[in-house]
Amino acid sequence: METKKILILGGNGKTGRRVAQLLKETSNAEVYIGSRSGIPPFYWENPETWSEVIDGIDTVYITFQPDLAIPSAPETIQKFTTLATQNGVQKIVLLSGRGEKEAQVCEEIVKSTAKNWTIVRASWFNQNFSESIFLEPILAGYVAIARAETLEPFTDADDIAAVVTEALLNEKHNGKTYELTGPRLLSFQQAVAEIAQITNREIHFQPLSVDEYIGMLREYQVPEDELWLVNYLFSEVLDGRNSSITNDIEKVLGRKAKDFTDYVKETAQTGIWDAPKLVATS
Repeated sequence: METKKILILGGNGKTGRRVAQLLKETSNAEVYIGSRSGIPPFYWENPETWSEVIDGIDTVYITFQPDLAIPSAPETIQKFTTLATQNGVQKIVLLSGRGEKEAQVCEEIVKSTAKNWTIVRASWFNQNFSESIFLEPILAGYVAIARAETLEPFTDADDIAAVVTEALLNEKHNGKTYELTGPRLLSFQQAVAEIAQITNREIHFQPLSVDEYIGMLREYQVPEDELWLVNYLFSEVLDGRNSSITNDIEKVLGRKAKDFTDYVKETAQTGIWDAPKLVATS
């Protein structure tokens, strides 16, 4: 059997690095990482870096930064998928956002351009609480966020990576669109409360309006292009449209999706949420 050469774009990200690890552990595929720090480097905003990275590759996993919903994404995805297919790439697996109509434009581009494709739509990651935007507020003991009451089926990055790995390796997933969710609906407030309980920490939670949340982030000097994306996600996507669960993870993997409580227990063991220790100055 010919060895697959698989390129992971965003190979240092939350799902990308997990997919790379799974492929190395469970297959004989040759795994290549596409990133700014890669050799050769890959930059979405610089198409001149693409050709060298996709040379000889037959399968690509796309995670697009910062998000497929940004206005420039369709043109970039069209250029990349066309170039990749012309250069011999046989299959593209795209990570997309669940409930993002703008992202679905990019999905259709991949479907119409790639020789074979699988679309993996995911809801909010569990790991946003431990590897991303909510980690610092949790450590500070104060989480302020908009849409606090919206129910979300938080999905574990390990499960997403396992589904993506299956899609990359097995042709039976060609032409399929999977919507991945966790097994339970939780609000952000409930999620933070679970972390507080399991870590035995006091974490204050403050619900905000979307405008208040954007204003707070602006005070923290978050760049305006990032604020646009946050505003989009909290205004357009976190409106309850994703307040439902699917069984697609079980359908692909033959096991239940990881529950948020199990994620919290496992993550707490790493110490990532331990309260910062005060350093004596005397």
